[in-house]
Amino acid sequence: MRTLGHSRFLVIAWSIAALLLVHRPALAADMMAVVDAYVAAWNEHDAAKAAAFFADDGEYYDASVGTPVKGRAEAQAKVIQAFITAAPDCVWTREGEAILGTDAVAFQWTFGGTNTGPWSDGTAATGKPFKFSGATLMRFKDGKIVWQGDYYDAYGFYKQLGLAQ
Repeated sequence: MRTLGHSRFLVIAWSIAALLLVHRPALAADMMAVVDAYVAAWNEHDAAKAAAFFADDGEYYDASVGTPVKGRAEAQAKVIQAFITAAPDCVWTREGEAILGTDAVAFQWTFGGTNTGPWSDGTAATGKPFKFSGATLMRFKDGKIVWQGDYYDAYGFYKQLGLAQ
């Protein structure tokens, strides 16, 4: 059995590390481009365009609901369109720098608008403005969102709408 010499091993190791460093920023930039375009589609109030960033079998998890929504079509109908219908003037703003992993992004945000439309569960519009902060975790595969988890103060949100005391 032949062994690699120490210097040859270091050359190979440095070459692999250099390739990873060259490709990782590209992957990070790609993920952030998807995140920013996804947020922009929400702000354009275009549910179909926003949903297009999800994989066909992508999953959306809202921690305040506790039950995941599975599939691009369900995410579009039950999450994205639901919020856009309830708050047609909604604005989603990514705050600060995102945290990037090899296949994941985490970022903080604020979301606000005026509840002038009905909610998808039949709750009538309150006509009240709202603004709340939260965090999103996203996982990616082949340039698409395969999992999104949103974490925010739902109780504070409901209080602003007058739906909780």
